[in-house]
Amino acid sequence: MKLSSLFLFSSVLCSTVLPAVQAQEFLRPETPVEEIRLRPGQLPAVKLTGELLYRVLSAEIAAHRGHFDMASGWFFGLARDTSDPRLAQKAFQASVLARNMERAQRAAQQWVLLAPDDEEAVASAMALAASNGRTSGMAGALRARIERAENAELAIMQAAAIVSKLNDKQAALSVLDQTLTEEMRELPVAHLALSDAAWAAGQAARALQEARHALQLDPNLEGAAQRMLEYGLGVDPAQAIEQARAFLVRHPNADKLAMQLASHLARQGRVDEALTLVGQLQQRAPEDFDLMRVEAELNLQAGRLARAKELLHAYIQVQTQRRAAVNDQSSSAASDASDARLLLVQIAEKEGNVHDAIEQLDLVEDPTLVFQAQIHKAVLHGQLGNLAEALRTLDALQPRSDEEQAVLMLTQASIYRDAGRSEQAVELLEKGDRRLPDTIEIKYDLGMMYERQGRFEDFERMMREIIALDAEHANALNSLGYTFADQNVRLPEAGQLLERALQLEPDNPYILDSIGWYYYRVGDLATALRYLERSYQLLPAADVAAHLGEVLWKQGRRDEAKRIWREALAKEPENDVVLRTLRRLEVKL
Repeated sequence: MKLSSLFLFSSVLCSTVLPAVQAQEFLRPETPVEEIRLRPGQLPAVKLTGELLYRVLSAEIAAHRGHFDMASGWFFGLARDTSDPRLAQKAFQASVLARNMERAQRAAQQWVLLAPDDEEAVASAMALAASNGRTSGMAGALRARIERAENAELAIMQAAAIVSKLNDKQAALSVLDQTLTEEMRELPVAHLALSDAAWAAGQAARALQEARHALQLDPNLEGAAQRMLEYGLGVDPAQAIEQARAFLVRHPNADKLAMQLASHLARQGRVDEALTLVGQLQQRAPEDFDLMRVEAELNLQAGRLARAKELLHAYIQVQTQRRAAVNDQSSSAASDASDARLLLVQIAEKEGNVHDAIEQLDLVEDPTLVFQAQIHKAVLHGQLGNLAEALRTLDALQPRSDEEQAVLMLTQASIYRDAGRSEQAVELLEKGDRRLPDTIEIKYDLGMMYERQGRFEDFERMMREIIALDAEHANALNSLGYTFADQNVRLPEAGQLLERALQLEPDNPYILDSIGWYYYRVGDLATALRYLERSYQLLPAADVAAHLGEVLWKQGRRDEAKRIWREALAKEPENDVVLRTLRRLEVKL
């Protein structure tokens, strides 16, 4: 892939330019870079020597081969030595693709210094500064841009796009608040921008207030009505739905709002009301066949599988006819039909018709979905006990990336494991770990396989390697901490690991179970019970029931403990954790 055709970081963020003085002040580099200014449109006069040509070709070849960090270094050096803003731009783009943000920031600053009036240079540098959390002077620079812009509405949207790159969403809202003057807030778009920023900052009431203000300024603004529904559901759901219905009465052609309302009604279980809205849209646009798929999805959500299947088959037929009529392989017909077939796969699995699901997966044509479909097919063959066919399906696949290679290995290992071939699963995952040493998913599955085999030192090594790669990997923290607690060893470290996991995912029932079991091990039955009851409420699984029952038993609440255990065995009669608990405590139900 050539660098010139790569997705540009700056194009995602915005395309704007700040007045040169404000932009230069805000973007002043923390680490000095060589300052050589050119007149607008001026390029440096540099003699193309053999050495220079070699360096340019080396940089381009490195980028073409995907070695973006190497390419960014070459381009940055070339920009520094030639003062050519085009090379600084390439250094910036390659640095972003290489995720080398320090060099990207220096390259962006060099690009702005060499081309201070280049809209893309200034926009890219500002957005990168925002993504790095630099807010000092940002509001003033953005305000100056809006005040000088010919199109104030566009400039406000561009300012909001830059501010949205701040990781601290409270800071983003504060910067936008400081940016927009009272005069600017006479435009509805200013309140839409503030509404989105407030929602991102977790301020639902402020988000709703700003959306309502935008609608007051322009009563026909569908975007404001959409935000009042979306953000209002977090404040007063009934009122939000009522207001959306009222807007639709006044604006019956507000199709986006109607679809949004239908989606929310369906999630609340009010499928018939959602279908009524979709039916009204279909009456106005009978040729919009995508509404047929929406109707099918709503019926699927409501458990009306027969009607959903009928609609999906009709939709696929329409897309097949459309594709044949236009004879255009680049149309979306094949992709749309493939999406519908994946819904048919869901229905077949709900009905227990695994063979029908496999048949639909083989009919998926969209190249972006074929790999996913065949992986799913292999898993279904594994569930049928057809190991040979599952492996043949996987062997036929040709992964196009390390990510797909990892998915392939993980799937094959899972099929081996479920077929009782644990040694082959471990061997495959070990091979995958050597080939893709930074793939956390492979390490995690391998570690859990080690744990099942009783290879606890190897299990611990895998979990620690994961934590070294990602210190906030809650599952690895939880797995290691729980194993220590379950073995009643290294309990202080177990507590630290589990507390970190809980901070990351406070409502994860597995972590709640683990930390409850930890408190049981250290003798704090009251705290253990609190966590385990919460875990069991979220996830009434047999393993959690085993722990909860044991704590109740130790507290003398034996009838409650037996009830919990009976409920667990009614769901999973062969659950090993419950059965071992009963044997150890010498309990007969």
